[in-house]
Amino acid sequence: MSGVLPDQSIQKMIDSATISAQPPILSEQIQPASLDLRLGNTAWRVRASFLSGEERLLADRLKDFEMHEIDLRQGAVLEKGCVYVLPLMESLDLPENIQAVANAKSSTGRLDLLTRVITDNGTEFDRIRPGYKGPLYAEICPRSFSVLVRPGMRLNQIRFRQGQAVLSDSELKDLHSSDRLVSGEAVIGDGLGFSVDLKPANGTLVGYRAKPHTGVIDLDRIGAYDPAEFWEEVHSSDGQIILDPGAFYILVSREAVHIPPAYAAEMAPFLAMVGEFRVHYAGFFDPGFGHQAAGGGGSRGVLEVRCHEAPFVLEHAQIVGRLVYERMLKEPAQVYGAGIASNYQGQGLKLSKHFKSG
Repeated sequence: MSGVLPDQSIQKMIDSATISAQPPILSEQIQPASLDLRLGNTAWRVRASFLSGEERLLADRLKDFEMHEIDLRQGAVLEKGCVYVLPLMESLDLPENIQAVANAKSSTGRLDLLTRVITDNGTEFDRIRPGYKGPLYAEICPRSFSVLVRPGMRLNQIRFRQGQAVLSDSELKDLHSSDRLVSGEAVIGDGLGFSVDLKPANGTLVGYRAKPHTGVIDLDRIGAYDPAEFWEEVHSSDGQIILDPGAFYILVSREAVHIPPAYAAEMAPFLAMVGEFRVHYAGFFDPGFGHQAAGGGGSRGVLEVRCHEAPFVLEHAQIVGRLVYERMLKEPAQVYGAGIASNYQGQGLKLSKHFKSG
């Protein structure tokens, strides 16, 4: 059997010490198809991003790049534009038939907080080979805002897979026929394509652009910050906007997305040939996202967009990304939004949970 491991399987992995942690893992860390990872007590400011490389321990590589050590126990600011490495509280002892992939949580991505998991002997970010035994670390690079962090904060998450679980295009078409994965026409090719909404049903607000010189965001403070102090509104009356090089934008997909309970999805890394920008942070979509029975009724995907070399004209309904669907090994005990505190079920254009709404 192949598929993404559900919450019941993750709990069994914790019980058998396949996943271990100090202090012990909390029940609220377990999501329908993933496990939230917690920051440890220390951060190291480093000169540059790096990977351990084959047969090398991250702790040994850290000696080459470490600038200074920071104690997080009283809270500490990670400064915009700097790179940090932090040990995570969780570690793994995976069997040979289980691999893992990590990703930033949605609130982390919406703050333009580049957060990736790295391991001993690692040759890729956010990818953990079958049979890995050892610690986990987070590399964090705040891109738009400086942030205040503390031990135990959950900025990224890990998903476990057994075998090959990705749906082919023909399987995706069949699933769309039976379960209707998106509102409107389904554009299917190496996943499910989705496009940007620049013609809102009401008004002209199509997104937000991060301001360049702002204060610090305390990641524990929910609904605390005035959006106007950190974001400029982006308006369009003609269905297009021009993206500025280096700027970070929050936009929204035109389609309402649906992930049936027996499936999970991941926003695929963006293809450069589409234009001079990328949808910045690939993200996990849990089983039940946008599912009617879980209060979703189709939920639109928030897009975290950064423009690169040249100003780029983005137009309404332009395809900007794709969702890759995967089978679950079995349906999770709880799906996204059903009895779980979910900040983004039924969402439209929405900033991270740290900002006041309305």
